[in-house]
Amino acid sequence: MKSTGGPLPAIRIGIDLGGTKTEGIALGTAGEERARIRVPTPRGDYDATVRTVADLVARLERATGAADATVGIGIPGAISPATGLVKNANSTWLIGKPFDRDLATALSRPVRVENDANCLAVSEATDGAGAGCGVVFAAILGTGCGAGIVVDGRPLGGRNAIGGEWGHNPLPWPTDAERPGPACYCGKSGCLETFVSGPAVAADHRQVTGVELTAEAIATQAKRGDSTARATLDRLVDRLGRGLAGIVNVLDPDVIVLGGGLSNLDFLYDALPPAIARWAFTDRLDTPVRRAVHGDSSGVRGAAWLWRPEEATVNARNCTPD
Repeated sequence: MKSTGGPLPAIRIGIDLGGTKTEGIALGTAGEERARIRVPTPRGDYDATVRTVADLVARLERATGAADATVGIGIPGAISPATGLVKNANSTWLIGKPFDRDLATALSRPVRVENDANCLAVSEATDGAGAGCGVVFAAILGTGCGAGIVVDGRPLGGRNAIGGEWGHNPLPWPTDAERPGPACYCGKSGCLETFVSGPAVAADHRQVTGVELTAEAIATQAKRGDSTARATLDRLVDRLGRGLAGIVNVLDPDVIVLGGGLSNLDFLYDALPPAIARWAFTDRLDTPVRRAVHGDSSGVRGAAWLWRPEEATVNARNCTPD
């Protein structure tokens, strides 16, 4: 296996392994994009998935003229510290497999594998909405609800590799109407994911109004003055405020970054700070809430940044206030 001792290669390759597509990116030394390729994910076929990722790395190296590029991979799950096998992956064919070891063998070099939400956090902490901040909490509000934590430029995986699994905590301070909460695929009820993900917002609106709309359509209706749509979004802000206040009370991050489809709702960035402040255990809340700068590309960029030429120490004093 090739060594990564000494200076790192000039090209860093990042892979975002999704349930339907796999995207690869090659970044230069200054973080500039040198190449990008997207291919379908071979759903349900583990061996084909390993081959697909290895082939993608080879194609990116050919496109950039690189040799021995570093490789980081974001997956919808985690490598269990107890077993060394993939767990918690909604791409279920990865579960129970030594994905990092198999891919390292296929590529003849070490690889770094992280949860995809952690990759979002790394990307935004490196050169995005959390650049210069010591502690970055980056939440994905999309078809699900997850998050990643970066401290001093490094992802915080945690002892059990579940750092940032915010979506499977219960909604804090629930009202009687919110108990016991919707059933979650994890087997519990009332998880944050069942209240603040895109499908959860649509389900809440349907339950209250009887009207079937996507979260995006609800936002459009609210802009047109629909009071029921506005009320649905008000409930979303209140619930996100409570959920993020729980994070502030425990982690007290320097910045909260939002990614995923719901992060495109512009009003959230004005509405959320006071909603969090109502529940946070502090006399004054200074925590900024920002949209992910790199959008849908943040995860794949963060995977590439899992290998860095130096791990620069940063702190809150470097974090630009809003």
